[in-house]
Amino acid sequence: MRKFLILFIFAAGLTSGAKSQTVNDAGLWCTFNVEKDFNQKFGMFVTEEYRVRENFSRNNLFYTDLGVTFKANDFLKISLAYRCIEKFMLDNTISYRHRGMLDISLKKKFGPLAVSYRQRIQAEVRNVYSSDIGNIPEWYSRNKFQIKYDFDKPVTPYIAAEFRYQINNPRMLESDKTWHRDRYFVGLDYKKSDMHNFGLYYMVQREYNVSAPQNLYIVGLEYTLTLK
Repeated sequence: MRKFLILFIFAAGLTSGAKSQTVNDAGLWCTFNVEKDFNQKFGMFVTEEYRVRENFSRNNLFYTDLGVTFKANDFLKISLAYRCIEKFMLDNTISYRHRGMLDISLKKKFGPLAVSYRQRIQAEVRNVYSSDIGNIPEWYSRNKFQIKYDFDKPVTPYIAAEFRYQINNPRMLESDKTWHRDRYFVGLDYKKSDMHNFGLYYMVQREYNVSAPQNLYIVGLEYTLTLK
């Protein structure tokens, strides 16, 4: 466990290179998942998430995911999902956004360590009926690496890091074709039973190569219900 904390502190420390004009903010992300496997290969999931920003004082967004999964083997899993997003703006209006996501996940165990990598390609449109460029999609590539330590207990600690690359976004041309966001996680999963799993994590997000960079410090709460 000590090694996990040292690695996380090192990763989070990378944020110290952010520019002085970077805005810092803290928030809360609450996630509810429902998963159902139809057989050993195919399954589906529904996810609801609510986020709070501005030091836990203001609504940020609410989204719903609906997706399907294909597990080729213990090493490879593919997911396809649609996300409907309600983003709360500073003027108290709501920006409606629609996202498609393709995930390719690889996982390998080395004794008690489970190492995984997820490649996500996402496309998103926003304000389709109220913006001249609303129907032009934003394209991103997101690369997430995770290490879990399983010591045969209900609680499993993990660390993770995610790096986002902007393929194309007509609203953020200054960061096109560049890496512009990192995320670093440390967390715990608690498996109460085969149906009920709880999670707690802390995340640091750093932005760069954007006109108004922001650092986020997030506390996350998760609950997953696995249907039999």
